Amino acid sequence: MATQVHPPRGMRDFLPVDKRARERVLRVIRGAYQDHGFEEIETPVVEDAERLHAGLGGDNEKLAFAVMRRGLTVDDLREAQAPLELADLGLRFDLTVPLARFIATHRASLPPVFRAIQIAPVWRAERPQRGRYRQFMQCDIDIAGEPGIAAELELLAATGDALTRLGIPDAFIRINDRRILLAALDHAGVAAELHEPALITVDKLDKIGPEGVTAELAERGVDGARLLAVVDAMREGEVPGGIDPAVLEPVRDLLGANVGIRLEFDPTLVRGMGYYTGPIFEIAHPDLPFSIGGGGRYDGMIGRFLGQELPAVGISLGFERLVDLVELPVEPGAETVALLVDKAVEPAAALAIKRDLVAAGQAVRMQRRTKNVTGLLEQLAASGATHFAFVRPGDTAESLEVKPIG
Repeated sequence: MATQVHPPRGMRDFLPVDKRARERVLRVIRGAYQDHGFEEIETPVVEDAERLHAGLGGDNEKLAFAVMRRGLTVDDLREAQAPLELADLGLRFDLTVPLARFIATHRASLPPVFRAIQIAPVWRAERPQRGRYRQFMQCDIDIAGEPGIAAELELLAATGDALTRLGIPDAFIRINDRRILLAALDHAGVAAELHEPALITVDKLDKIGPEGVTAELAERGVDGARLLAVVDAMREGEVPGGIDPAVLEPVRDLLGANVGIRLEFDPTLVRGMGYYTGPIFEIAHPDLPFSIGGGGRYDGMIGRFLGQELPAVGISLGFERLVDLVELPVEPGAETVALLVDKAVEPAAALAIKRDLVAAGQAVRMQRRTKNVTGLLEQLAASGATHFAFVRPGDTAESLEVKPIG
């Protein structure tokens, strides 16, 4: 009895029809980004392990796949105190750390303000579940070298345009600022060493509600009711006494601009990455319980590699979730002719016809004709073929009668 063979857990195969759908979505996203002046780059799928674990990737560092050093001995394996001692490389877990390294490497060849596109797979050792994979595609745009909110506005406009082109007009972007969160924590009397744990709890507000957040914060020694009161006041545009009103100005400036997509201030928005230093974003949809993208400003990261400070901000579309939302039509003119070849036709003769059609600019695939032509055409249509022609002995590319399928 044959056994079922599956790809590794958390990773997927894509049939041709699925791959074509994914590529259509990617073309739309890439086109929108390019129209907004962003340029595509490519980086290796692996980076130095030391760089991936430099404290820049937050909790994602714990999910990085490590690549063991070549030439390890049994003694090396026995003596290692931690797995990372055996690794010198690792698969990238996001595209931001590789971008920071890329800019540090090529800074002299890049413009003062660099607008980057990265569309590529990343890997995380997640616990596989619905909507969460160990290999998935990210679609990032970043601007490095621009310290003001002009960069944020460009990113939000390009993102809104991409979502509109994908036919997702109801999407909107929640925004906050890391400095607002820190000001709220300080005003609520939260000790500095409890800032990050407190933010992790606040980030659960939509899952466990105010009562759950308050109870969990109490376990950490934080007055949750006081903290949430400060946050609620800011949500209404109020600035509690003792907080510098200027902390809200960047968010107000963003909310006042027309970027082609609805923006919504959410002072409880946290985003998990500790490297964010200013505005943060999360792309939402009213019909979905999860986000479809996000990002923020990370002014301190590139300087870790470059040796001098360089401001940067980025946003990423959650491609795997977007694909499930989007139904794009097949592009006009994307025709593929299926040649249904009689058994009596020599393979070399059939290939000559195919080569002539391809040379004329036609996409072609060959298929031996079967008795059940109707079933065969249904299979070919499902796999993307749009037209067909029977190939009989003596036929040429010019003599074929090409007909649409269906």
